[in-house]
Amino acid sequence: MDLYEFQAKALFAEHGVVTQDGAVVNTADEAKAAAQKFGSMVVVKAQVKVGGRGKAGGVKLAKNADEAFDKANDILGLDIKGHIVKQVLVTPAEDIASEYYVSFLLDRSNRTFLAMASVEGGVEIEEVAANNPDALAKINIDASVGVTKEVAIKIATAAKFPAEIMDQVVEMLQRMWDVFVKEDATLVEVNPLVQTPAGKVIALDGKVSLDDNAAFRHPNHAALIDHQAEDPLEAAAKAKDLNYVKLDGQVGIIGNGAGLVMSTLDVVAYAGELHGGMRPANFLDIGGGASAQVMADGLSIILSDQDVKAVFVNVFGGITSCDAVANGIVQALALLEADGKKIKVPLVVRLDGNNSVVGREILKTANHPAVRMADTMDAGAELVAQLASGK
Repeated sequence: MDLYEFQAKALFAEHGVVTQDGAVVNTADEAKAAAQKFGSMVVVKAQVKVGGRGKAGGVKLAKNADEAFDKANDILGLDIKGHIVKQVLVTPAEDIASEYYVSFLLDRSNRTFLAMASVEGGVEIEEVAANNPDALAKINIDASVGVTKEVAIKIATAAKFPAEIMDQVVEMLQRMWDVFVKEDATLVEVNPLVQTPAGKVIALDGKVSLDDNAAFRHPNHAALIDHQAEDPLEAAAKAKDLNYVKLDGQVGIIGNGAGLVMSTLDVVAYAGELHGGMRPANFLDIGGGASAQVMADGLSIILSDQDVKAVFVNVFGGITSCDAVANGIVQALALLEADGKKIKVPLVVRLDGNNSVVGREILKTANHPAVRMADTMDAGAELVAQLASGK
């Protein structure tokens, strides 16, 4: 789960990361009142979960409360990379002497934690990495050690932070690591980390991504979910403990195992190029247990997507045999129809692996009018793309 800036800063404050006061508001009038409260120049910042807000006009300086009203009015409703601004953060304006960048993240490709730091902050870190890679320090973090004072000094030294703020940066890095570990985050980033003319180091911005798999350890994280911005299908799937992600396509996908589902997305996208550009409509991994209820829940979510024109159920029987999956599909269709949910789109089913012959025979005997069989994943992808295109 990605957090808004104001949420990230609230977590920072809980862990002792030096940041700013601020007020998150939903209207221009509230922005004006917040500016009056701070009694000085303020910055009005769009709260969206995407970078590049400044370039898109989502960050504006206001010299007084009336200007804060105008700036908030300009920003609210703004479309920033497909994200509509519904709230803004009003913070006191800071005098800035220098801007820096620091972050901790989960480096999946190298199976480690990674610290990144640079004295060239205030711009997207991708630009620094592309234009001046030597200015970006990358330090692997040993999970068994963490970010001790010695490790923090190593990171700050590698990034060439000025000596006069070294102690503050070292403290900041340790506090950020505290956020990273104790909140089960996959990313904790500050850009920019600023030095004021008085020499104080402040986290002027904040980005945090939390690991949903650790949500059971953090009941307080539920309050951070923006239910208005959450896709309703994804919310419904989450309520049923389904691993579902909504995509922009027309072919519903159900598979067992994340690797198989990812491969299915690829072959459907490839096949769809020959059939009017049909693309996957979702990622849905039902895992190892394809019970009738799990299958019914998955189909119910996918069939609720108005964009879906056909569904591809791609299962490789392993621990769960294909006859159990086939029975699950038959029972799931019966459950949905008993609930008044008529199956209006075709379902292409490919079963392979443990007891696949028996599973296919079960589906053949059931003879449901919506179900079509495919012998291979490629054949299934070809057929479902064709059916989705209406040809």
